[in-house]
Amino acid sequence: MTLAGLRRRGVTSTAINTFVREIGITRSDCSMIHMSRLEYHIREELNKTAPRTMVVLDPVKVVITNWKDDLIKDCEARKWPDSEAESYKVPISMVLYIERSDFRLKDSKDYFGLAPGKSALLRYACPIKCVDAKDVVLAEDNETILEIRVEYDPEKKTKPRGVLHWVAEPSPGINPLEVEVRLFDRLFNSENPAELDDWLSDLNGKSKVVIPIAFAVPQLAKGVDVGDKFQFERLGYFVVDKDSTPEKLVFNRTVTLRDSYKNGK
Repeated sequence: MTLAGLRRRGVTSTAINTFVREIGITRSDCSMIHMSRLEYHIREELNKTAPRTMVVLDPVKVVITNWKDDLIKDCEARKWPDSEAESYKVPISMVLYIERSDFRLKDSKDYFGLAPGKSALLRYACPIKCVDAKDVVLAEDNETILEIRVEYDPEKKTKPRGVLHWVAEPSPGINPLEVEVRLFDRLFNSENPAELDDWLSDLNGKSKVVIPIAFAVPQLAKGVDVGDKFQFERLGYFVVDKDSTPEKLVFNRTVTLRDSYKNGK
């Protein structure tokens, strides 16, 4: 990992300097500094400086059946956790997209996403409910979900536990803003591959995953420059890469929202 690589992934000099001051100096040649300590300082910095937005990485189509076909509403979304902070408008329409992992055909007690017979809250918008398994359209393999049909609660009387991020069609029949997202992770599965006899076998096959088409809210198409940093709600911190073009933005993941690196996973 080089400083140039860290910079391209959106790591700030402030976070690096804070990390260096925190670890101090040691005379031992055998000490190992866990990557999670650097990531902690990166999160602390970006939590204060990166505005929030919504992007769906693995979209599945959701149709709100009791929504007027041509109705477009604007929801007030917050750029910062403070309720009085700056906001931006997010359009919601009859057709929207959620993460594929936020829906299951079989529900469980520890699952807070959407499922047949269960409700979930669209962040900044309204509760939705998939009434029945019959409202799920499957592909020919009878496994892949193509479309989920739901009903929304306009009076917001439902109080679901699960909250989902989403992106809607900005107008009927028009896809949301398409962006490319690169998910970077650690190069090795273990903390110290040098301890292994065959360190090559410890390479992480998912250290870089490219998602060529993710859906983003329209706000991201306005005045965004290379190096700008964002928190994709529920996903992590991301930076605009220099490979971006006027036609399509490219984002690199800087770090996840939480440290998921445990037991070599």
